[in-house]
Amino acid sequence: MPASPFHLAADGVRIAVRLTPKAGANRVEGVRPAANGAVELAVRVGAPPEDGKANEAMLRLLAKSWRRPVSGLDLVQGAASRHKVVRLQGGASELAALEQWLGELQ
Repeated sequence: MPASPFHLAADGVRIAVRLTPKAGANRVEGVRPAANGAVELAVRVGAPPEDGKANEAMLRLLAKSWRRPVSGLDLVQGAASRHKVVRLQGGASELAALEQWLGELQ
């Protein structure tokens, strides 16, 4: 089974993200290996990493990419780090949809 940045948790789907701020464009690049041996979703945004602007831009980009309301996403870990954990409200059906989306992205 290939590694995934998506994991089902009691409170929704947790997504491991590696965010690069001040990029040339807003885009999701796919998955990349993390230092701990897991994988992360590689995301780039043009916003600077100040006053939460890059985090907000990341949440908006992910919501748009997944066709979900931005209110359904929360940053639960890593507000001041490049390595983040985002929570998407939902359950197994959301996890399956994200896995399908990732397969189409790559």
